[in-house]
Amino acid sequence: MSESDYPFQVIRWEGLNEITPQFLREVTGQNDDAPVTVQSVAGFFGNRMAVQKLTGERDRVELKGYEALLRILNDNLDDLKVYRIGEINIPVFILGRSKTGNWLGLSTRVVET
Repeated sequence: MSESDYPFQVIRWEGLNEITPQFLREVTGQNDDAPVTVQSVAGFFGNRMAVQKLTGERDRVELKGYEALLRILNDNLDDLKVYRIGEINIPVFILGRSKTGNWLGLSTRVVET
């Protein structure tokens, strides 16, 4: 869970063989020693999708949206992972490889203090 809500933005990187920590630091303007962590998509969305925490209609609609998003990502991208760069105000990339070999996905930002 983030302390703020940032929107998702679509990402498409062509001609990139692999996602490296240094590439992610450069793209986000982070220092060379900024931590880069990798986690599963389920781990990243886990709190948002915890059914037992649903309290109202808005939560149910949000859950359906996340389920649809995850279905689209999983059905269309291979090697899907979540990359987090830095600490506190953290750029996040949800990326996988398309059938054509491009890296596609979403970016957002989470704030954790």
